[in-house]
Amino acid sequence: MNESKVDFLVGLFLLAGLICFGYITTQFGESTLFNRSSFYTISAEFDNVSGLKSGANVTMAGVPVGRVAKISLTSGDMANVAILMQNGVAITEDAIASIKTEGLIGDKFIKISQGGADDILNNGDVIFETESALDIEEMVSQFIFGKV
Repeated sequence: MNESKVDFLVGLFLLAGLICFGYITTQFGESTLFNRSSFYTISAEFDNVSGLKSGANVTMAGVPVGRVAKISLTSGDMANVAILMQNGVAITEDAIASIKTEGLIGDKFIKISQGGADDILNNGDVIFETESALDIEEMVSQFIFGKV
């Protein structure tokens, strides 16, 4: 009888540990599983998102303020990027979204540069001014084959 009670307590302790480990993993991984309400969604359309991935950082003035939620192709051959922005971060309607690279061959991220407008983007709005990613491979091939 005493051995089954100890087995039950060990199992309960193990289950609690696994639940805590799962929660901490999602928090350190900056998952939006538990705090999805602290974000709002905006989108931007780019000609080329070469190298940009879901989960990439979105920054303003070098500070992370959001994440890329989803990348999809529009019917007009443009790439639509859904962005989860932190609540409290106001983006003006004339902001510019640019795809940049961390270092020479680092990960791609989106840099948002504020404009001078007074109107603020709300949940579901679109950033119209965008700058697509530079494709280094394409530039090198154009240089090699004399198309520059």
